[in-house]
Amino acid sequence: MPRRVVITGAGIVSPLGNDLLSFQRNLLSGNSGIDHLNADFCEQLETRIAAQCQFNGEQYFTRQELALLDRVSQFALYATEQAVKQSGLDLLSVNPASIGCFIGTGMGGASATEGGYTRLFKEGMNRLKPFTVLMAMNSAAASQIATKYGVAGPNITISTACSSAAVAIGEAAKQIAFGRCELAIAGGSEALLTFGTIKAWEALRTLAQEDPQDPATSCKPFSANRSGLVLGEGAATFVLETYEHAVQRGATILAEIAGYGSSNDFSHMTQPSVQGQALSMQNALRDANLRADQIGYINAHGTGTQLNDITETRAIKQVFGSSAIRIPVSSTKSMHGHLMGAAAAVELVASLVALHTNTLPPTMHLDAPDPECDLNYVANTAQEVTSLEYVMSNSFAFGGTSGVLILRKI
Repeated sequence: MPRRVVITGAGIVSPLGNDLLSFQRNLLSGNSGIDHLNADFCEQLETRIAAQCQFNGEQYFTRQELALLDRVSQFALYATEQAVKQSGLDLLSVNPASIGCFIGTGMGGASATEGGYTRLFKEGMNRLKPFTVLMAMNSAAASQIATKYGVAGPNITISTACSSAAVAIGEAAKQIAFGRCELAIAGGSEALLTFGTIKAWEALRTLAQEDPQDPATSCKPFSANRSGLVLGEGAATFVLETYEHAVQRGATILAEIAGYGSSNDFSHMTQPSVQGQALSMQNALRDANLRADQIGYINAHGTGTQLNDITETRAIKQVFGSSAIRIPVSSTKSMHGHLMGAAAAVELVASLVALHTNTLPPTMHLDAPDPECDLNYVANTAQEVTSLEYVMSNSFAFGGTSGVLILRKI
């Protein structure tokens, strides 16, 4: 029989704060981390809003360490430091072969990559910084974590666009459940607010227009006047272990990973389908051995794009049937933006907040709902509930890979 897998530590770097308490306070208060982008290339952009982290690596790392760390790895390491501390584990005293590391990212070291191109093609230099490869590779964040904490078990980077962190966490849980490792660090990190990356997203015509009244309200999932997604950055990581191991050492258990479902929506590279999204949710419910009506809250993918929000609404209706209208659904991207490869990890923290506080985070800026998006989206104000046992977090990606996680309160 598969072993039960629980979360005993969590850490975060996000546009809503760089620790769990700050994130929770801003999330439930409906505060937005979206604002005008602070970058020297803004004048060359059509879209000048983003969800940035207030994070200065010089406060957390030495100059020698920073020479090896792209921003994406800095985020991941700091989030992991928080998660390990909260778990109470001394990973350096654990058999290193029993520990795994599973990190999701879409773009890896985007700043290091762009810096190299700038040096070569714009500045005309003929040599790059010595550690450019080690900073830019997609596996940099996972490798840095594994090196710091002595991970000798599986060290795997997942890159499935916007679902990367969900797949990384789900696959880590399965490795533990089936005895391939005892413990794991799992999550996602993304730092893609570079000139080239933003211009690429502009070309796709999926970025939100800046709200002329207030840039903080520019991301409007499920709203009739939504105009697209807002790019964000950040990271969240978790310490996972077996339930038995956590109980034996007297650890505080944050939640159980009760279910994980993944599928590939093969119909189109950028256009999701109801069937593809529904299958992932059904797979997660089957993995958790749950009925659909046992889910008490859904943290939606909810990007704020025209197609995704309608498709996800229809997929939820297909999976949950008559329960769909009752189950609260919200998109926290309305506050922290779309963190791409790290989105699912940050949204899993939001789901943990819901479980622990019995308070559902809101979908902000939802003043004029789209008639085709007609579920309970927890509009504009957090909702308190009497009890909450199971929550679902959805992540759907360009290219088709989906990841859905279900948490259970213990």
